Order: sequence, then C-alpha cells, then structure tokens
Amino acid sequence: MTRWIRRARLHGEDGSILPLTIFYGALCLVLILLVVAATSLYLERKRLFTLADGAALAGAESFQLDQVAAIDGLPRVSLEDAAVRQAAQHYLDDRPVDRFELLTLLEARSADGRSATVRLAATWHPPVVSLLVPDGIRLEVTSIARSVFW
Repeated sequence: MTRWIRRARLHGEDGSILPLTIFYGALCLVLILLVVAATSLYLERKRLFTLADGAALAGAESFQLDQVAAIDGLPRVSLEDAAVRQAAQHYLDDRPVDRFELLTLLEARSADGRSATVRLAATWHPPVVSLLVPDGIRLEVTSIARSVFW
C-alpha cells in the first residue's frame, strides 16, 4: 500500500519545474540586460564629464598675458565669456567626439572672471535593447575649472 501512495505523489508533480526554470531564466536575462545598460549609462556620463572637464580647463586657460593684473600683490586673470566659449568649442572640435550622439555645447562662460563653466549635453542609447527608450536619454554635465596664474 505504501508503494501505491509514493507513486501517486510522484506522478502528481510531473512537469512542474519547466515553467519555473523558464521564468527564472528570463528573469536572469532581464537583470543582466539592466546591469549592462546601467553600466553603459554610467560610463557614457563619465566620458561626457571628462570631455566637459577638458573643455572647461581649456576655457580657464584662454586668457592673454596682457589680461593678467596684480591685485594685492597676487597675479589675477580676467577671463572673457567669448574667449572661454571659443576655447571650449575649439577643444571639442579637436577631439574625436563621434561616439557622442547629438553632442551640444550648452554653455561656456566665466561667471567671476577667474573660472570657466562649461555645460555639455549628449544623447545616450542602451547598448542591447533600445525598444524601451527609442529616443535615448539626454545627459547633461557641468564642469568648472579655475584659472590659476602663479
């Protein structure tokens, strides 16, 4: 009698593991794609930020030597917005920026005459599946570099 009860229990559970395996396999695939997309987004933002840092540094160093004045015994620089924008644009033109889609120089100016502020924007697309965000995600970064003259 106990053999019959064991066989009845075993036969009632045939095939129940296959849907569970398919579900967990699909869940793992989705999680892997999400991690890949998040890593790609993070790296793309870091690359754009690095580009903005370089453009801000170029803008901060866009002064002429005749613009240096001694204030309180220390040399000070007076940056102009037009020179900062031109230096930042020239820096971006000299770099291979083809990996950034719709790269735009939003702002390049000097608020206080000693530092250069550069704001860049670009569009990021997921590397594997871009059906969820067909237009991509707009990334904006801002970098500030201070001109130091000693």
